Amino acid sequence: MNLDPKEAALSKMLGIDFPMIVAPMFLVSNKEMIIEATKAGVTGAIPALNYRTVDELKKVIRELKKEASGPFGINLIVNKSNFLYKEQLKACCEEKVDYLITSLGSPEETIKQCKEAGVKVFCDVVDVRFAKKVEALGADAVIAVNKEAGGHAGPMSFKELLPLLKKECNIPVISAGGVGNGFEAREMVEFGADGLSMGSVFIASEEAGVSDEYKQACVDYGKDDIVMTTKLSGTPCTVINTPYVEKVGTKQNWFERFLNKNKRLKKWFKAFTFMKGMKKLQKAAFSTTYKTVWCAGPSIEHVKSVRPLGEIVASIKKEYEQAK
Repeated sequence: MNLDPKEAALSKMLGIDFPMIVAPMFLVSNKEMIIEATKAGVTGAIPALNYRTVDELKKVIRELKKEASGPFGINLIVNKSNFLYKEQLKACCEEKVDYLITSLGSPEETIKQCKEAGVKVFCDVVDVRFAKKVEALGADAVIAVNKEAGGHAGPMSFKELLPLLKKECNIPVISAGGVGNGFEAREMVEFGADGLSMGSVFIASEEAGVSDEYKQACVDYGKDDIVMTTKLSGTPCTVINTPYVEKVGTKQNWFERFLNKNKRLKKWFKAFTFMKGMKKLQKAAFSTTYKTVWCAGPSIEHVKSVRPLGEIVASIKKEYEQAK
């Protein structure tokens, strides 16, 4: 097996030195992080929802086209909870970002429009069935979201999911979740990953625009402090188990579960839950509040201090080589 990072499928596809995406994180990812990621020889993506308007999204894409040293992507929520989806997709195609990452819905329309615009599409998947479906639609790669991922995690471990996807899919498989340093990165590549999507370890980067308290929480808490909640978006999502999260619990109440399953109401309730949950995350991410709900994955176990993003990437690359 060739473990030269430059020879990995993701590196060759995007022309980067090391096969890593600094993962798109709601509220956390920003222009400065992407610029530093590209300087460090990797790539990065930003959720479109980090910008309140499509004009703001277009502006940052244009700025990154001028200031980034390499390829970058935008993450799109492609289900009905994202009311701006169609406009965001159109903007990304018109501005010709290097790639789109699709989450939480069918990527059919995204893939169709991106093919015409020459934009690559990587699709988040949590099982073989959906992976084969998006491959048939024309996806350029799948992002295998395992149960160690931060944010919206999958149900399977990477040891279950990666071999299944490698066996069944003919497109590159990028692994998301369970990687917090270069030693784990090499283990994932040895296991068959064609690239890596890493997010949580970059929350505690100097460039991240979130509060010092959020960054420090990633230093102070570890993998055993990560819990899954359905109260934020209706879809299981990983958060740090702060005293406030312990107090309010992690499961929807009976009435919320009823609305979530009602055929006529579930679309609107999911959108309402999503917006309410995102506002709660936003308040906690940028200010000091006792209502602390911070998204993160188990890989914060490896975060020991707040550092420049480029330094974090350099450490991961060095550890990858040391793990030979």
